[in-house]
Amino acid sequence: MTPEQRSSDSKAITTRPAAARAAAAQALQLVLLHGRSLTQAIPSISEKLTPSERAFAQAMTYQVMRQLPVYEWLLQRLLDKPLKAKVRIVHYVLLVGLCQLRDMRVPAHAAIAESVEAVSLLKQPGLKGMVNAVLRRYQREQEALEQALTVDQAKSATLSHAHPGWFIKRLQAAYPEQWQHICSANNQPPPLWLRVNQRHVSRDNYLAKLHELGFAAYADSLCPSAIVLEQSTDVTQLPDFAAGAVSVQDRSAQFAAHLLAPKNGERILDACAAPGGKTAHILELAPEAQVTALDFDEQRLTRVHENLARLQLQATVLCGDASSQDWWDGELYDAILLDAPCSATGVIRRHPDIKWLRRNEDIEQLVALQKAILRQQWQLLKPGGRLLYATCSVLPDENMLQIQAFLATVKDAVAVNLAFNHSVGWQILPNDVAGQAHGGDGFFYFMLEKKA
Repeated sequence: MTPEQRSSDSKAITTRPAAARAAAAQALQLVLLHGRSLTQAIPSISEKLTPSERAFAQAMTYQVMRQLPVYEWLLQRLLDKPLKAKVRIVHYVLLVGLCQLRDMRVPAHAAIAESVEAVSLLKQPGLKGMVNAVLRRYQREQEALEQALTVDQAKSATLSHAHPGWFIKRLQAAYPEQWQHICSANNQPPPLWLRVNQRHVSRDNYLAKLHELGFAAYADSLCPSAIVLEQSTDVTQLPDFAAGAVSVQDRSAQFAAHLLAPKNGERILDACAAPGGKTAHILELAPEAQVTALDFDEQRLTRVHENLARLQLQATVLCGDASSQDWWDGELYDAILLDAPCSATGVIRRHPDIKWLRRNEDIEQLVALQKAILRQQWQLLKPGGRLLYATCSVLPDENMLQIQAFLATVKDAVAVNLAFNHSVGWQILPNDVAGQAHGGDGFFYFMLEKKA
């Protein structure tokens, strides 16, 4: 994960009972005030926490992000006036305290006492009394506050669905019958999906091994490599994880390699490859393919190398910009997987900070970048070759509309039916698995073939 510049109040704290609360408040400040992502913020503030404290800090931070408008609404009514900028960290301590009292199974006395103590750890001891008073007031007035909240939620889609207004409007336009379902799925913790390395073990045999060890798990009915666990766990403790028998990858993302259908001996490009899950899956299906993993972020390519090493797979890993040809050796590819940079609006349940960091104006810029990369990558494809366009977005501008514009202007491109849904283009929505408790993330796939 990329390191980030830390603010003066975001240094890792020593391990004490209130440490997780203080760390969660620091992470929230890094995201909401400084614009960091959660994947950057959590590691930077949890260096000195124990594993259990780190997990608890992450759980609180993610829950606040999921229901941020609700907690902010409550604070507006519990505080006489907003906190000044120099003590803004205490605002985030209060969000963490409300989260514990309202939505987490934490005894009220512990939620309040340890949140108050967190204020001292964050060098604001003069505000301990205020934090104690605000949280106790919520305790006393919870029923009345929740009733008033329900009234206001009926008037505000942002408050009732915990998504920014611009995004809700886009969802309503694209999915008039499903937008509420998408918001609801986004606000749930994601399931833990595993990808079985079928070079090592069959999925049925690995599933049986999980059952023998007491894991509640089941195989996906459509994706042939996917298993979901009913409860999250330390994946390093899964059977044969270190030996490469299994990897963590969402069900929807696993379709990429299956749809590309790699063959041994083919020359294949995984553009925008980091962190390398799809690269590895391609090689698990076709270990003798000549695979190049390309990404512009040198630091993220470290994860590609790590994944390939654990799985004992070989690929050419290059740092380069997929919208240019500066890195290319001049030889055309049989197949290209283009997992294009996107809004990531399909993976909000895994990264709830996306809701509050992404802006409406970002979409137009991303669409322009995708267009440039798609046209550049098309030039690297052999006649008769195939390009699988993919995003983890649910927005049509980045998906079907992007492809329609491409097909309207590129004369040697042909749409190809996909293997799993037997149609051109496949928009998977979050949690979109009929008859199953846990579904996959939001993804889009479209297969293009270059005329011979």
